[in-house]
Amino acid sequence: MNNCRNRMNLTLVFRDLWTQHVVWTRLFIISTVSSLDDLKHVTDRLLQNPKDFAKALTPYYGQQKAKKFQDLLTEHLMIAASLVNAAKDGKTDEVEAQRKKWYDNADEIAAFLASINCFWSKKEWQAMLYNHLKMTESEAALRIDGQYAKDVETFDEISAQALQMGDYMAMGIRRQFNRP
Repeated sequence: MNNCRNRMNLTLVFRDLWTQHVVWTRLFIISTVSSLDDLKHVTDRLLQNPKDFAKALTPYYGQQKAKKFQDLLTEHLMIAASLVNAAKDGKTDEVEAQRKKWYDNADEIAAFLASINCFWSKKEWQAMLYNHLKMTESEAALRIDGQYAKDVETFDEISAQALQMGDYMAMGIRRQFNRP
C-alpha cells in the first residue's frame, strides 16, 4: 500500500505542476488579451511555477540542476509573454521571431531533461513540448480572435496533455531512482 501511495504522490506532484503551468498561462493570455487589471498578479503567480518545479526536482537532481530547469522554464514563459503581446498588437514579424526563440528554448529544455534522466527521451520531450507550444499559441490566437468556444476546446486539449507530461516526468524519476 505504501509503494502505491508513493507512486501516486509523485505522479500527483508533477501532474499538479504541469496543470498549474497551463492554467496560469491561460489566465495570463486572458488577462493580456483583455488588458485586465490583474495582469501583474497573474504574471507573478505564473512565474512562481518554475520555482515550484525546481523545489520538486531538487531532492532528485540537486539545487544546481533544478535551478537550470527553473531558468529554462522561466525563459519559456517570458518568450510566451512576448509572443502573446506581439500577436495581440498584430506584429507578425515579432511573432515569428518569438516563435523561433520559443522552439529553440523547447529544444534546450528537452536536451536538458534527457541529460539528467536516462529514462526521459529528448525526442519525446521535444514532441510533447512542441505540441504544447503549438496548442498554446493556438489558444492565444483563438482568444485574440474572439473564438471563445474553440479557445476553450483547445484548453481542454492542453490540460489533458499537461497531465501526460506530469505522468512522463514522474515515471522517469521513479525509474531512475528505483522508486515504487
